[in-house]
Amino acid sequence: MAKKKEQKEEVIVAYKGFDRDLRCRDFQYEIGGAYEHEGEVSACHSGFHACEYPLDVFGYYTPSESRFALVEQSGATSKDGSDSKIASQKISIKAELSLPGLIKAAIEYTFSRSTPEGETATGDQGAASATGDRGAASATGYQGAASATGYQGAASATGARGAASATGDQGAASATGDQGAAMASGWKGRAMAAEGCAIFLVERDDSDNILAVWAGISGKDGVKPDVWYTLRDGKPVELMP
Repeated sequence: MAKKKEQKEEVIVAYKGFDRDLRCRDFQYEIGGAYEHEGEVSACHSGFHACEYPLDVFGYYTPSESRFALVEQSGATSKDGSDSKIASQKISIKAELSLPGLIKAAIEYTFSRSTPEGETATGDQGAASATGDRGAASATGYQGAASATGYQGAASATGARGAASATGDQGAASATGDQGAAMASGWKGRAMAAEGCAIFLVERDDSDNILAVWAGISGKDGVKPDVWYTLRDGKPVELMP
C-alpha cells in the first residue's frame, strides 16, 4: 500500500522590525533564532508579526531608531487588511538587513509581482525600469517601484509607499508619495524625498569604491523635504536646484 505523501508546510518570506535591542512587543529575538507561538494566532493581537512588503515595516518601526530582518513565517497565519502585515504561529529570523538592503528588497518585491515594464507604471505595485543612459523611470501607483540603472538615469516614485532607486553614475532618485523611499547608490548620485519618507545615499570615489553610506528620514535631523541631497565626507549635502 502506498504511503500518503506528507503535505509540505507553507513558508512565507517576510520582513520584521525590532527596537535597537532586537525586541518586539517585549519579546526578545536573536538573529538565527526560531520561535513558536502557543495559542491563537490573530493579526494585531497574538502571534509573531512581520510584513510581506518590506517598506510596510516603517509603519511600526522608524528607520533611524530600529533594526530589521528577513524572516520566514509558517504554521497558522492571520492577515491584517490595512497593509501586508501577517501574524504567524512560527517564525525564523534568517538575517539582519541594513536600510539599503531593505529598500533593495522592496524594489525586488514589487518587480517580482508586476507585469508592466517600461518607462512608466501607473497601477498598484507597478514596476518601471530604465536601463539606458539618461533613461527615466516613473512609478505613480501604490507600492510602485521605479529603477534607473544607466548613466544619469532618473527614477521617480510618487505613489504611497513607493520606492525609487538610481544605481547608475550621477543618477537621481525621488520619492514624493506618503511613506516612500528614495535611494541613490551610484557615483555622485542624488536623492530627494517628501517629508516622512526614507532617503538613502551612498558615497563613492572615482574608482567606484564605496566610502560611506547614510540613511535617514526627510524632514528630520536637518534634512529638508523636497530638496536634493548627495553624500560627501559621509554627510548629506544639499544641492542647488
